[in-house]
Amino acid sequence: MSVSSSRSAPSRILRIGVVGFGNFAQFLAKTMIRQGHVLRATSRTDYSELCAHLGILFFRDADRFLEAENDVVLICTSILSLPEVFQSMPLHRLKRPTLFVDVLSVKEYPRNVLLQVLPEEFDVLCTHPMFGPESGKNGWKDLTFMYDRVRIRDETICSSFIQIFESEGCRMLEMSCEEHDKEAARSQFVTHTIGRILSEMEIQSTSINTEGFEALVQLKENTVKDSFDLFSGLFVHNRFAQQELENLELAFKKVKQKLLEKMNEEKD
Repeated sequence: MSVSSSRSAPSRILRIGVVGFGNFAQFLAKTMIRQGHVLRATSRTDYSELCAHLGILFFRDADRFLEAENDVVLICTSILSLPEVFQSMPLHRLKRPTLFVDVLSVKEYPRNVLLQVLPEEFDVLCTHPMFGPESGKNGWKDLTFMYDRVRIRDETICSSFIQIFESEGCRMLEMSCEEHDKEAARSQFVTHTIGRILSEMEIQSTSINTEGFEALVQLKENTVKDSFDLFSGLFVHNRFAQQELENLELAFKKVKQKLLEKMNEEKD
């Protein structure tokens, strides 16, 4: 793991094809367009009007999308729908080697899928912008962008894509997919799990909130903004997450046992 800048290679304007144009893709697209990159998009939902407003060419037809000679194909689908998306993509329509980039919240899983389905001559860059529309609404400066150069031959295209985030002031973190998932299981997955538990408890602000409780309410509210598919994807497709769930359950049992022992001591 290293905090670094992209390797020296001249930056260039990229033709970026976005697969899946939900909220996160729209969030990224606005900065990419502002930087001068040319975007095309395709998605199961018809975003043609929104794309027209943003100056993005929208393709309902996957064949035409892949024939558009993108430098980069950016995968912004949900974690759970990734295999289905690639099964429906006519990759033989690609006219030349292309850089495939994913921005999913787990990393080993999309890396393995991309390496399995893509021809050997296609480059693979796995990334995770550790921010979103809320945390990045006032700019990306000092927000973390994780990336792993899984299979790169065209350094100019790869570096130009990475520089999209570097030029915005992101904290650039080069890390293996495995290391990312191991750390994310403890940080991101545990955070989402606690938030979901608080949601099930239906906690609400009170008239006597402490700052700590305010933070818990905010955690709950931020967590439930994300879909349950995202949360389940963090569990199902991160091989380190099950152990963290078991650790969380064990820790709860230990704390409960200590409280019960203390209560029994008071009774004696």
